[in-house]
Amino acid sequence: MKLTLSALALAALFATSAQGQSISYPVTRKVDQVDAYHDTAVADPYRWLEDDNSADTKAWVVQQNEVTDKFLAAMPQRLPVRKLYTELYDFEKFGIPFREGKRYFWTHNSGLQPQSVLYTATSLKDAPQVALDPNTLSKDGTVALSGVAPSRDGKLLAYGVAGAGSDWQTWRVRDLATGQDLPDTIEWVKFSSAAWTADGKGFFYARFDAPKEGEALKGSNYFQKLYYHRLGTPQAEDVLVAENRDDKEWRFGTEVSDDGRLLLISVVKSGSKNGLMVLPLPQGAFAGGKPQPVTLQFDAQYRPVAVLGDKIIVKTDRDAPRGRLVAIDLKNPAPAAWKTLVAEGPDAMTGASAVGGRFLLSYLHDAATLVRVHAADGKRLGEVKLPGIGTAGGFGGRWDDKDTFFSYTSLTAPTEIHRYDIRTGKVELFKAPKTAFNTDEFETRREFVTSKDGTRFPIFIAAKKGLKLDGRNPTLLYGYGGFNISTTPTYGVTAATWLKMGGVYVIASIRGGGEYGSAWHDAGTQLKKQNVFDDFIAAGEWLVKNNIASPATLAINGGSNGGLLVGAVTNQRPELFAAAVPQVGVMDMLRYQNFTIGWAWATDYGTSDNAEMFKALYAYSPLHNIRSGVKYPAVLITTGDHDDRVVPAHSFKYAATLQAADTGPAPKLIRIETNAGHGAGKPTAKIIEERSDILAFIANTMKLEVK
Repeated sequence: MKLTLSALALAALFATSAQGQSISYPVTRKVDQVDAYHDTAVADPYRWLEDDNSADTKAWVVQQNEVTDKFLAAMPQRLPVRKLYTELYDFEKFGIPFREGKRYFWTHNSGLQPQSVLYTATSLKDAPQVALDPNTLSKDGTVALSGVAPSRDGKLLAYGVAGAGSDWQTWRVRDLATGQDLPDTIEWVKFSSAAWTADGKGFFYARFDAPKEGEALKGSNYFQKLYYHRLGTPQAEDVLVAENRDDKEWRFGTEVSDDGRLLLISVVKSGSKNGLMVLPLPQGAFAGGKPQPVTLQFDAQYRPVAVLGDKIIVKTDRDAPRGRLVAIDLKNPAPAAWKTLVAEGPDAMTGASAVGGRFLLSYLHDAATLVRVHAADGKRLGEVKLPGIGTAGGFGGRWDDKDTFFSYTSLTAPTEIHRYDIRTGKVELFKAPKTAFNTDEFETRREFVTSKDGTRFPIFIAAKKGLKLDGRNPTLLYGYGGFNISTTPTYGVTAATWLKMGGVYVIASIRGGGEYGSAWHDAGTQLKKQNVFDDFIAAGEWLVKNNIASPATLAINGGSNGGLLVGAVTNQRPELFAAAVPQVGVMDMLRYQNFTIGWAWATDYGTSDNAEMFKALYAYSPLHNIRSGVKYPAVLITTGDHDDRVVPAHSFKYAATLQAADTGPAPKLIRIETNAGHGAGKPTAKIIEERSDILAFIANTMKLEVK
């Protein structure tokens, strides 16, 4: 499938709405809501759209979807793009295997199943058995498996399910021998997995109190509590292990050491910094007691890697912005007594695991993965040989395992699963999908862009081999830039479809992520958040300057924090882009902290409660900086009506404001998925429909013919 772009189309790109369609937007009523932020009065005329339960809001959603559906249905690109997207999505997808007791576990999707199925086998050579098929849990595929935790002997499986894309989970326990669920049911779990005690009699988990009626999808999530559930008892009898009544922001992550003697508790507030506590588990059983702090300063990352004797091995960026590995003696946990096993290096340490008597340390070198192997004393032994310049992940297991598994992918290489032999260092292919995407036809290259303030960062450009650089290439630029999350080259069907259509796909590893360590992240937060937008704009300018694209052939896309990114740069440089697609974006920067888990983003954003932060937020907030009288690119906003992470009110108010402003004839539409949330657990059909619509909308905007 190939895109063709005529010179006439370039000249008349914004003369009319895409393909000549006229759009009549629903009139969104306004209210006289004005808020005082320090010395500034800020109007919020669409505040009523924050009430997701109201009949008016539900009617508005129906009206907006009717307009959007009509527009999308009339696009000649819609059906051929959806057909191509479906063909490329229809391939086997394998999860990374892991082992507990005498069982291996992994997920598999045959291609177009709504949800991936969890399989188990006693040997990787044996025919696998279905451990749990979430496709049987709902007729429409909207109930998803949100987490799994087998007991140490591999006989029982604790598993979480979530409906309609919500972050709320219900956990149950399945007997894998019979395939039947036990009576145990755990409700109101959020941002938590389960950690079994070694004796197999129960597990730890974290939950919130049940929300008030009508508040489940938007109410703030505070005062998480850590519990121990003993099998065969009702949830009401679960033992409270940890809470903090004086700090409503505490949240808990747990894991039990390989030897079963210690519960490791990561205490999270907002951002990537955390505290660390431990709780002894005599003979591998929960015996009560109060967790003891290792550090609760929340001044750095402290990620437990292993427990070896009386020492905890921790990955930390304390006094090492790019990360190091340290040993902490539990008898003397003061930082002055820590022993550095692996010192900070020039690359950012992004992951660490302890498997087979070795430490496997993952690094990013200019946003591509390197994995180095170290002995128990920290001595470097070598590297894991990866297939190429791309992204690898996995490497899980226990200290006495003989092997581990990892995934590898790049922008043009679908995810493969490899086995790594700890003793020999041999890497062998375990699973590789067969797809309709011919990787040999395409190539990826890494370039470097200089931002407004002189900062250099990488971008990855995927395109058909022999691409002609004439500035006419339809180009899709993706970015995120936040929360210490690195943007690295990975295969996705959206990129593959765009490439097969003849387009160029680009990802930008901009500040705010973790590509170069904590300092790189900090450089894109709070009062420095504008650096993120400057980087992304610089990437767009570089593509134009180097004749890959032009403002008439350049589109941008990002989700969540990346939706904020797209919204902000669209306001700041509307003339640079032909189309913008912000997905589930954080658009109201003055009120984001008032909903669900939004308060936890303050370390990246700051809040409007602070006068200095308010000025910075108000200066770039996508909702508050839409410029009437300026010609904007075509905009397609996407969200889900059950998004309880970035509540849909962000996108609702942004869309209403954009449609009411004078921003030129290009369409300003919102696509609201029903029975869907922030993205996790979305069934295959909804993924294909939404993402193919995005690509078709961009192609339609550029007046591109899809043959």
